[in-house]
Amino acid sequence: MVATTDPDDRTEASSPPPPVRRPRHRIAFAVSVFGELLITVGLVLGLFVAYSLWWTNVTADREANRQSDQVRHHWADPGPGALDTKDGIGFLHVPAMHNGEVLVKKGTSAAVLNDGVAGYYTHPVKSALPGDPEGNVTLAAHRDGHGAKFHNIDRMRKGDAIVLETKDTWYVYKVYDILKETSKYNVQVIDQVPKESGKKKPGRYITLTTCTPVYTSLYRYVVWGELERTQKVDSDRTPPVELR
Repeated sequence: MVATTDPDDRTEASSPPPPVRRPRHRIAFAVSVFGELLITVGLVLGLFVAYSLWWTNVTADREANRQSDQVRHHWADPGPGALDTKDGIGFLHVPAMHNGEVLVKKGTSAAVLNDGVAGYYTHPVKSALPGDPEGNVTLAAHRDGHGAKFHNIDRMRKGDAIVLETKDTWYVYKVYDILKETSKYNVQVIDQVPKESGKKKPGRYITLTTCTPVYTSLYRYVVWGELERTQKVDSDRTPPVELR
């Protein structure tokens, strides 16, 4: 006798079971979302760094060049004369920093320095002006971003030249001391007699300050110079030998 099987039973036996739908694990989903967030944050931070370290340099250099041209134009009419602070007191030249000429304006606020210039202090200790018979010409500029005019300040060494060009005079200073790191609250470094540099009597000094380490504002880097000589500006504005 041959056993028979119900066709319906055959169909049910040969059909594969339906796939089991497994819900996506919540932890895996959370990790995926978190990873996407990290990528987004990374892109935003990358754009911010590019803006801070590249684009602000581009825009600051453009503005600094515009302001510098304005000062040069103002000086050209009627020619060399007394110290003029209308648009800026002059131009800083530091060969060791390879930063070209840097316009020097009044004030050290972000609004001033972000234009890619150097500024002379008005507080907490007021800066002297180059033509004063004694005192300390105290300057600040950015080390990164916004023109980064003092980016290479760490290349300076004792004996290097610092030249400040005004409308009628070249002031030639010589670096005599360097402080590679100090508190940003240490205002004694810009005193009119910079005793922290070893000076004890009034003289004619210049002080350059900026943030350190590079890309931070944790501390201050300081370079001190002392006036060696002056040179009158001629009709051709012939630079001193230190700049040739």
